[in-house]
Amino acid sequence: MVKTKFKIKLNTTGNTTVNSTNKLRTLPPLLLALAMVTAACGSSTEPSAQGAQPTAAFTAAAKPQEQPGTRVQVRVALNGSLNPLLLAKEKDWLEERFSKLQADVLWSQFTSGPPLLEAVVSGRVDLSFLGDGAAITGISNQLPFEVIGLLSEARQLNSILVPSASGIGSIPDLKGRTIGLAKGTTSHVYLIKALQASGLTQEDVKLINLQFEDAQAAFEAGKLDAWVTIDPYVTVNVQQKKAKALEVKTEIYAPVSMIVHNEFAKQHPELVAEYLKLFKQALDWQNANLAEAAQIYSKHTKLPADILTTVLQRSSTRLSAYTPKALEAQQATADILLANRFLKKPVTFKDAVNNTYVEQALR
Repeated sequence: MVKTKFKIKLNTTGNTTVNSTNKLRTLPPLLLALAMVTAACGSSTEPSAQGAQPTAAFTAAAKPQEQPGTRVQVRVALNGSLNPLLLAKEKDWLEERFSKLQADVLWSQFTSGPPLLEAVVSGRVDLSFLGDGAAITGISNQLPFEVIGLLSEARQLNSILVPSASGIGSIPDLKGRTIGLAKGTTSHVYLIKALQASGLTQEDVKLINLQFEDAQAAFEAGKLDAWVTIDPYVTVNVQQKKAKALEVKTEIYAPVSMIVHNEFAKQHPELVAEYLKLFKQALDWQNANLAEAAQIYSKHTKLPADILTTVLQRSSTRLSAYTPKALEAQQATADILLANRFLKKPVTFKDAVNNTYVEQALR
């Protein structure tokens, strides 16, 4: 288990790391307009972004045009630490393939979708993936990306954890309680849906904005009544008997989307398809080599390999074109967020989806 000092972050930040040829860079605070679905409840000190409009500061930075004959820089972002892109990075699959196509890979890593979105806006990310909350927020704010594939319907991705000895036994018991989560992420959207299914809203609970490792420390320290999180944290805490997962009496979809920066797709469509092929290669390798994949993830996360093997076995990750069911789930989420005034205007999710690249990659 990762040992971290307990600290509560009331803003959402992301740290960007690049390969050895680039200096460590730290991202600035998340732009206010990106926080539309992260409006705080109760006594939180965060400013509300309900009804915020995109501003001049929210405009995407223009990406420079490459000169003929120069090598292309492909900026690939890891979102979290347990996904096939990490395996591809470990084995240099992208570097080897893109080098033959006169392109170089620049890696970055983010703890969650909202800070990654900011990097997309500033032109520092070309290819990555997003959970439902971040993807829908970005589409609502007309950010410069399109959805190019489906990774998972993620029906088992999120859970609401409470301490093993807690008297909280159901979702209605969360009323008035302090809940930790990473705001604007898929876990935030999951909580909104779970509360709604039990006749509650965000105003009925107190939210504290915590990235995953900080939330783990806060949960262990008894600072939270509940924690909404994803695997591997769910499996780790339940198996180690630190937590129990509350039953949610409705099936909640949380589709994960592959994305590409609009300008990169326009300039290098062949590299977009190649990226998707390499992602599928990494995913296929993971499924065929669960034990070795778990060891690689364990090295990076410091979590037990046997628990990570269980997480991988439960995973429903598969690269595909967007399905009607996933489109329906994303639209339902967008409608819920609009009804709760976390989006200013309606979103038609399917209009942001382009299955052309993934269909080409999977031929």
